[in-house]
Amino acid sequence: MKISGSKIFLQSLKEEKVKHIFGFPGATILGIYDCLFDDPDIQHILVRHEQGAAHAADGYARACGKPGVCLVTSGPGATNIVTGVATAYMDSIPMVAFTGQVPTSMIGNDAFQEADIVGITRSVTKHNYLVSNVKDLAATIKEAFYIATTGRPGPVLVDLPKDVLLDETEFHYPEQVSIRGYKPNYIGHPKQIESALKLITKARQPVIYAGGGVIRSGAMEELLSFVNKAKIPITNTLMGLGGVPGDHPLSLGMLGMHGTKYANFAVTQCDLLIAIGARFDDRVTGKLEKFAPNAKYIHIDIDPAAISKNVRVHLPIVGDARLILQKINKSIVPGDYSAWIEQINKWKKEFPLSYKKSDKVIKPQYVVEQIYDLVKDKAIIATEVGQHQMWVAHYYHFNAKRILLTSGGLGTMGYGFPAAIGAQAACPDKIVFDIAGDGSFQMVSQELATAVQYGLPVKIAILNNQYLGMVRQWQELFMNRRYSGTPMEYAPDFVKLAEAYGAVGLRAEKPQEVREVISKAVSIKKPVVIDFRVEREENVFPMVPAGAGIEEMMLP
Repeated sequence: MKISGSKIFLQSLKEEKVKHIFGFPGATILGIYDCLFDDPDIQHILVRHEQGAAHAADGYARACGKPGVCLVTSGPGATNIVTGVATAYMDSIPMVAFTGQVPTSMIGNDAFQEADIVGITRSVTKHNYLVSNVKDLAATIKEAFYIATTGRPGPVLVDLPKDVLLDETEFHYPEQVSIRGYKPNYIGHPKQIESALKLITKARQPVIYAGGGVIRSGAMEELLSFVNKAKIPITNTLMGLGGVPGDHPLSLGMLGMHGTKYANFAVTQCDLLIAIGARFDDRVTGKLEKFAPNAKYIHIDIDPAAISKNVRVHLPIVGDARLILQKINKSIVPGDYSAWIEQINKWKKEFPLSYKKSDKVIKPQYVVEQIYDLVKDKAIIATEVGQHQMWVAHYYHFNAKRILLTSGGLGTMGYGFPAAIGAQAACPDKIVFDIAGDGSFQMVSQELATAVQYGLPVKIAILNNQYLGMVRQWQELFMNRRYSGTPMEYAPDFVKLAEAYGAVGLRAEKPQEVREVISKAVSIKKPVVIDFRVEREENVFPMVPAGAGIEEMMLP
């Protein structure tokens, strides 16, 4: 029996156990939407901008570990998801993006709403496809999900010409995939693991440096076991927060440009740096010549291209972090690190994270602390990008897996709210907060309609300082307070904006109101926008200036 490409598309998604699609319709994909009308097994969530579809699929994947799916039409619909696809690519998020395309006979003729989305996204996808024959559609979708979720995860884009979706063929979904030249290595080399164990035992000042790869591989329990058995201090990247509980006695918090002083000191003075699922990003390393200058590097990563890409690694172990840590944990013999841990504890007491509290004006750090105190590990926390993102990294203790959704590599403003919508769809029983800046939220505020329409009770906590805060901070510190392009006094009344969309709007203007407003928001089973009027020129510290080593931090 022959069926249309549109029906093959939906049947293939069912074979992959897809339950949600985030999308926006258009002429080239009307066949798919017509099939969706009668399909009870897959819920389509209509976003209000295609970028929101990509971010929601990304947030869905981060929250539940399954690949997120988005679907948009050709031309501007396809180009509007590029930022979301690039965000997922930089952070290694498993996602499959489907785009409509003009009929195959019109490709290359500048047809109405034609865009070479395969060419446009080649550098920001793990792989992409243009399906030219309906007979290849099911196998292509199978490959797309396989590539997105294996090895180092990432987004895969599949471009669907209109005629391919209308054409008919028999449906056959492959049981397995074998792609020539693509054979991810999951098992670390045993000799390299043995060498790593010897280096760990000999070290006197080791530090574990864990990144988002730990979260992606589901290696949180193995990493915690490694920390406990080896008794080695651990620092996390922004993407790696939650890899071990933030309140663990050996946790150093985040390192890098806005890392803790004790994490940056420890990395600078360590004699062995054990990098796990991290890529030595410039926001982590600062000036490379000054990054862990006296240390030997062990680098565990599933992507061989990441090894020695930014720094020369002494001992690479290519494979899955979870499986490699399981092997290490069976044989680990800790060295004598007592003097080293004593020194780190001294730094922790001498240089704690702190801010000047006030009973007159709301400090943004205080808002983050109160959200954590009220919801703790019961909530998933999404962020936008900017000062509030760093305050979340500093003052929210991530003690559970998959509860932080944030754009690390690309630094995408407008990411957090649609990502929170995706997370709420994936985890309907969880509390989901988007901790946002007023600048970021205004990029995606139209998605309030999506949250209301589908009954997704996301809470948006806006740390409203009426500035593009992080850029303003740089202007204050390095450009004599010449605030060019950063003031945002002209903004909507966020309470009224929420109400206009059918959500609930709340506001806090005094510190005494903060806790009560958060509690009220959590108790409401609808989307809630909370406008926190915070200290306008509060800064994020510590901070490493551009071009400096990570030990050269500016403090308040």
